[in-house]
Amino acid sequence: MAGILDGVDQRTNLVGENRLELLLFTLGSRQRFGINVFKVKEVIQCPPLTKIVQANPIVRGVANMRGNTISVIDLAKSIGKRPLPDEKDCFIIVAEYNRMTQGFLVGAVDRIINMNWENIKAPPKGLGKDNYMTAVTDIDGELVEIIDVEKILAELVGITADITNPEEVSAKGSEQKIRILVVDDSSVARNQIKRTMEQMNMECILAKNGREALIALESYVADGSPLSDHIDIIISDVEMPEMDGYTLTTEIRNNSQLQAVPLLLHTSLSGVFNQSMVQKVGADKFVPKFNADQLSGEVLSLLKEKELIQADYSAS
Repeated sequence: MAGILDGVDQRTNLVGENRLELLLFTLGSRQRFGINVFKVKEVIQCPPLTKIVQANPIVRGVANMRGNTISVIDLAKSIGKRPLPDEKDCFIIVAEYNRMTQGFLVGAVDRIINMNWENIKAPPKGLGKDNYMTAVTDIDGELVEIIDVEKILAELVGITADITNPEEVSAKGSEQKIRILVVDDSSVARNQIKRTMEQMNMECILAKNGREALIALESYVADGSPLSDHIDIIISDVEMPEMDGYTLTTEIRNNSQLQAVPLLLHTSLSGVFNQSMVQKVGADKFVPKFNADQLSGEVLSLLKEKELIQADYSAS
């Protein structure tokens, strides 16, 4: 597995072109699953794990890697499948999600495949709230599932959407609520943002991906009315089926009727790379997931900068 992630610098060119690369893996059967390569730090043969007394059942143990201790989640068990068998025959995908480095135990790693986000679709309707699928795609005539890792981690560590010091704000010059378009393919992430923003008396309109969001935005201005009559600010994820957040931002900035709307990218893909992409595509801010206080603070800062909230508002 040593060379499977070689050439990451070349892959950065895919981002902003509505493209990605998926690392394909299995969980004890022929069914394949995928994870974005940009989440992945390395892939290793599973080392001996130290068991933790009274740990969550999906945590197989902890591993010492390069001087750091990380927990290892049985990805099969976490989505309701049978636990993976003997660990020594398994692999660990070491990935970064929501500011945490996490190990995911998988049965086998297949290969990396270059894809367009347009070919990655939202999961079928009617699956219910208990499913862990955030997107699906067809590869070699077989269905590949992309797992909602944010949902798994939220259930494991209990990420809170509560703000320490919530402040009610209203649109400048009126008592009207600030209206936020929240764009994210994870239902958990959408609802986290919604709960956070509602604590500040803001109204949220939800979209599941960039394509759905762009269609909604274009419909708002179809009659010639300004977008500000409908939406004050956009909070968008980056990784989404059909159209990613970078492409959505580019489409918005290239549309004279939409381009003025403040836009904040909110993603579990953290690091300096995202800061450079914010400038490239024209977003106003980038905030890594998920810290309710930081997100609310950045939203308020952006609204104040754009003079969209009451002049007497003072951030705490």
